[in-house]
Amino acid sequence: MGTPDMNDAKNNGAEFDNGPDLNSDENQGGTTHLNEPVGEESELEKLKSQLDEAKDNLLRKIAEMDNMRRRHAKERIELIQTAGRDVITSLLDVLDDSDRAQLQMEKSDDIQALREGVILVFNKLRSTLQARGLKVMETVKQEFNPDLHEAITEIPAPDDSFKGKVVDEVVKGYTLNDTIIRHAKVVVGK
Repeated sequence: MGTPDMNDAKNNGAEFDNGPDLNSDENQGGTTHLNEPVGEESELEKLKSQLDEAKDNLLRKIAEMDNMRRRHAKERIELIQTAGRDVITSLLDVLDDSDRAQLQMEKSDDIQALREGVILVFNKLRSTLQARGLKVMETVKQEFNPDLHEAITEIPAPDDSFKGKVVDEVVKGYTLNDTIIRHAKVVVGK
């Protein structure tokens, strides 16, 4: 009879006395080995897929931010241009009135009528600018404030009530929507 080989042992249901097969799982067939990376490849593929997805998402967010930044800059430029255009458009009526006043000055000798016409044009200019948020600063007899006023010179105060206060205004100061756009140039009493 000789030595039984593997096929004979499988066929006869006999086992070799080599001990248990350490490289097999009892739930798996004997040809599957525990040393093979069964779940590791799929886990690695899953992580690579998640990483690629995260990279793609990040690139999309960066592109979205760049587009938003460009759109915001374009809208800001358009807003500035539109604001300037609105002010110019509102001043066109004043310019038309100025042209009519100039024509009347060339034709007429009536000084009083010309004076009244010019005053009307000036008043229209002031009211148009005020409607846009421009306000004149009140400075004379006010306490000197370096945040609002620019002192041109100091002179002796005419009386004690003018010490440290604005005595005269050389150039008017203006605010636009409560923001200083030009400081008043003033003479301060000392």
